[in-house]
Amino acid sequence: MATLQLDKLKKCYGDLEVIESLELAIEDGSFTVFVGPSGCGKSTLLRMIAGLEEITDGELRIDGRRVNDATPVERGVSMVFQNYALYPHMSVEKNIGFGLKMLGLSKDDIKRRVREAAQTLQIEPLLKRRPSQLSGGQRQRVAIGRAIVREPKLFLFDEPLSNLDAELRVTMRVELAKLHRQIGATMIYVTHDQTEALTLADKIVVLRDGAIEQAGTPMELYLDPANAFVAGFIGSPQMNFIPVTAGSIDGGMRLSGAEMGHLDVVPEGAGWSQDMTLNLGVRPEHLQVGSGFPVQLEITVDVVENLGGTRYVYGSTAGGQQVIAETRDDAIPRPGDQLTVGFEPERARFFDQDGHRLRHATTP
Repeated sequence: MATLQLDKLKKCYGDLEVIESLELAIEDGSFTVFVGPSGCGKSTLLRMIAGLEEITDGELRIDGRRVNDATPVERGVSMVFQNYALYPHMSVEKNIGFGLKMLGLSKDDIKRRVREAAQTLQIEPLLKRRPSQLSGGQRQRVAIGRAIVREPKLFLFDEPLSNLDAELRVTMRVELAKLHRQIGATMIYVTHDQTEALTLADKIVVLRDGAIEQAGTPMELYLDPANAFVAGFIGSPQMNFIPVTAGSIDGGMRLSGAEMGHLDVVPEGAGWSQDMTLNLGVRPEHLQVGSGFPVQLEITVDVVENLGGTRYVYGSTAGGQQVIAETRDDAIPRPGDQLTVGFEPERARFFDQDGHRLRHATTP
């Protein structure tokens, strides 16, 4: 296990800066997930940690030791790739133990470590097979086993489940979470899938354009997003954003929307001003079908996404505002139906036109 410290870490290709002077601390034994859209720099950052990409500036420290110029072996890291990278002519047993052979370990040590890894991953019956005789999930377990036997300080995963089908991805997410608890290692995992991030992580690091937008626990990012980008990226379906206008009242601000009436709040901190236009954010599970809520909208149903016990209603107001609401009723709305949806005031989050979070207290 190990700690990891990024101190103003930067990566440039010529004049192009792809990683912007990052500051981040990763705790010993934690499961940290780098998440963000394609091109945000998450895989490049992982490769810098692994020693596969040169560091342009700043420092990378593992257990307090500067490792900018150290090789992957010297850093004590092991990486699991998206494409498994197994040797097709070797058995599972030889694939898992190949790295140990290259390090010069004895045959007995290699055999012991391979058996222990196979037991942990429940792939002992597969040891004599070749990769072509394995399913996608089994190949991924072999790739993970190859990382485990090296007993690294850091496990690095670069979108390891992206080639699997939906059902197998769910199964492997559970297996990875169990594996982390079992071996207690420090793990860093890259994905573009925020569901994987919410499921696996102790800490999520949201990246955009080479910069960290927010880092924290899954529920911190979900319930208390730092800005509109994080609010919209974390959560599926994504958060609703409804334009409102602010006006002053005694003791606070009154936020009015063309089709939702008004909502009174007490501003906290900077950023609020009279007559400003801002976005009210509310998650689909908090925007529920039914009347009687303090804040309500009337919508026309466009599409209903039926997920069994839960349904998401995609609709639009008379003014064209698109919203997503959740319903668990047995009655399934149909396209064209008129519905009332609403939410409790404490569920709302507010963002200015540049996406910065505006803080507020309880309603006056």
